[in-house]
Amino acid sequence: MNYLHGVDHITDLDGQLRGRRLGLITNPTGVTSGLVPTIEVLRERYDLVRLYAPEHGVRGALQAGAKVTNGIDPLSGLPVVSLFGEHEADFAPFEGVDCVLFDIQDIGARFYTYLYTLSDAMKLCAQAKVPLIVLDRYNPLGLSRAEGTLLREEFSSGVGRYELPARHAMTIGEFGRYVNAEKHIGCELQVLPCLGLDRQMDARQVCVPWVMPSPNIPTWESALVYIGTCLFEGTNLSEGRGTTRPFELIGAPWLRADEVTARMNRLDLPGARFRTAYFTPTFSKHAGQLCAAVQVHVLDPDAFEPFRCGLTLLQTIRETHDELELLPCIDLLAGTDRLRAPDFEPERFLAEEAERIRRFEERIAPYRLYFIDTAC
Repeated sequence: MNYLHGVDHITDLDGQLRGRRLGLITNPTGVTSGLVPTIEVLRERYDLVRLYAPEHGVRGALQAGAKVTNGIDPLSGLPVVSLFGEHEADFAPFEGVDCVLFDIQDIGARFYTYLYTLSDAMKLCAQAKVPLIVLDRYNPLGLSRAEGTLLREEFSSGVGRYELPARHAMTIGEFGRYVNAEKHIGCELQVLPCLGLDRQMDARQVCVPWVMPSPNIPTWESALVYIGTCLFEGTNLSEGRGTTRPFELIGAPWLRADEVTARMNRLDLPGARFRTAYFTPTFSKHAGQLCAAVQVHVLDPDAFEPFRCGLTLLQTIRETHDELELLPCIDLLAGTDRLRAPDFEPERFLAEEAERIRRFEERIAPYRLYFIDTAC
């Protein structure tokens, strides 16, 4: 069977959706396999009355962290309610709707805020006694390999709210099932699954067009590298925002890139090679300044370990540059403050985390919707 997003077979829900006032949480990734926006699919077939915006907005026009406001969507004319950011205690966005649908492409990273847009919406739906349906989508990084650090709950934030690995290896629908049960959210949750998806498939195998899930994840390779180089958001190094290769370029005006590149290549990390590069960010850290950089090149995505790569690059720069600063937010991104320890050893740390992640994978097993195709 060819792969299909949940929205591609939404007619399976006709009996539940016809005659009901619908709300839709979405962004530009909410499209069919043929790139028809889910907004238009619902407007044509059902009574869609309201849109809800995650980070970056319904149309994906806003940069990371920018304020997302309520308003009117200029293309559909529908009212838009922002779910991103802080809200008043009496915030009740789902009054006047009979069912909420969620259709956003996650990228498989704990730091990505769409996960928490979903879990927040589930809590609000539970309070309002409104059902929520996730139109599921593939995980671009696949469902077979979790890695990185497992977040400690004391470091919970908008970029990591639950005990998840940096690379969580779930679809957004599986995540919803997991947190709904394990965190006792009490949402009347349904997942319309993908068809033709198994746990070994990633963005390369599903054969659907890539739609940027946010302004700084332009490609699938960006999403893969992001699992490790997102840590650099918690430093005074540029993570490549303001360039055409965000999260693949790591640099600063003071970085001795040739030295770092040589050290990284000598480590012979699986699936990766490193190259000295230069860039001038148009915005974000070091905007308008020429930066020397290390560019991460992924030669073998199946062998590549993005979190180990990012953590090793960070440690290499830490050992060679007094200019490096670890900002407080790195603890939230890492899900731990262990990276700050003066005697920090990445390999020992990753070995300890691997055992914790193994136990996590046992916990999520009951919530999986997709399995390995043994016929392949």
